[in-house]
Amino acid sequence: MSAHTQQPFIGPDFLLGNAAARRLYHDHAAGMPICDYHSHLDPVEIADNQAFDNLTQLWLRGDHYKWRAMRIAGIAEQRITGDIDARERFQAWAETVPDCLGNPLYHWTHLELRFPLGIDDVLLSPQTADDIWQRSRAALATPELKPQGILQQFQVRQLCTTDDPLDDLAKHRQHAQAGQGPLMLPTFRPDTIYKPEHPDFANYVSRLESVSGVPIQGFDDVLSALHQRLDFFAANGCCLSDHSLEIPVFQTPPSSAELDRILDAARRGETLSSDDRAGFTTAVLLWLGQQYAERGWVMQLHLGAQRNLSQRGERTVGINSGFDAIGDVNYAQPLAQLMDALDRTNQLPRTVLYNLNPRDNEMLAALAGSFQSDGIAGKIQFGAAWWFNDQRDGIERQLTAQMQFGLLRHAVGMLTDSRSLLSFSRHDYYRRILCNRLGQLMSDGELPNDLDRVGELVRAVCYDNVQRYLFDR
Repeated sequence: MSAHTQQPFIGPDFLLGNAAARRLYHDHAAGMPICDYHSHLDPVEIADNQAFDNLTQLWLRGDHYKWRAMRIAGIAEQRITGDIDARERFQAWAETVPDCLGNPLYHWTHLELRFPLGIDDVLLSPQTADDIWQRSRAALATPELKPQGILQQFQVRQLCTTDDPLDDLAKHRQHAQAGQGPLMLPTFRPDTIYKPEHPDFANYVSRLESVSGVPIQGFDDVLSALHQRLDFFAANGCCLSDHSLEIPVFQTPPSSAELDRILDAARRGETLSSDDRAGFTTAVLLWLGQQYAERGWVMQLHLGAQRNLSQRGERTVGINSGFDAIGDVNYAQPLAQLMDALDRTNQLPRTVLYNLNPRDNEMLAALAGSFQSDGIAGKIQFGAAWWFNDQRDGIERQLTAQMQFGLLRHAVGMLTDSRSLLSFSRHDYYRRILCNRLGQLMSDGELPNDLDRVGELVRAVCYDNVQRYLFDR
């Protein structure tokens, strides 16, 4: 293919800029199955194989990426998240899509229309919205476009949902008992319990007490209740946890008496000092890390988000609704202290680190290399480009840091971090970018012109590594 040949929009060689990249993708990446180890998919939809009536249900319900874009395009909030007709909400998205040129949403939208919906002859716009609405509804009425059919078409072998420790995991058990579809595993996400400043902390402790059956009077009782929930999650197949650390902290844990005092004050709604908050958070996270290591679980840390910045937006729409941004805090030292405190006693679990600010790529990739041990390849992972970085430039920058400061060969690859079942197309997006980057290095003579050797690396990053990382315990 000539360098000047015009490629079709999202054609077979989309994002593949040279012959080596195309061979790597088509021969090695395209057919690989998917292990999606971090998502926000709804276990109810999957276990019950709930049919979708229209694209509004499948695309726009809970997708703050699209909500954010619509606000930027000047769409009224009522048409984005208000109580309006599904067809009208879809029209609002169709009006926004032409404005998304250059934004990854434009690619994602049309990748998902093409596969698995099979609509590849038209671009979404206000003028084509009705045609796409009708054709997509017809497609969604087929078994192939129910959740189990979508998962099968994308070759999803394993997926992990994100679940509160209080969840009863009934749908995970239902899905497992049905014996159909991919392995669906829960993820232990205990954010509220290690944030005593959280507005819902006191209520959460009471609910934890009720669900676990452990009366909570002091800090040790909190740990006993959490231990019960960890056992429960383990019995339901859980093998990894997840934590959001907007501002990572580390402080030598207070005494038991001090932790009891902080717990009591937080339950009464008193304002805590920064030292109290940091000490309590550190104590819980260290205990959790020890538990994960003992159980052979993976610990995920999502670092540096600024959440719910617009008080007006949070009041009108609620949290996790697209009013978030990249944080700008320096956290290398407290993160290293937290990991070192666990590492000193050989209780640092396998850990995946995700940064939201791309300026932290090199720092985090280098930090990960400082805690490798135990004969585990890639024990500490510099995780996939997250959230605002989940686009071509962000993925390329993450891959570059991964290669330069670590070993790409042992990376655990891509995840969706999504609430939409169609978002598995992002694995294909990532795989094309990965193959293009490696193909360019081969073309430039920076990697051997050995398609088998580099292709083995591609297969490892696409699926083989994460399969071993999660399940070979």
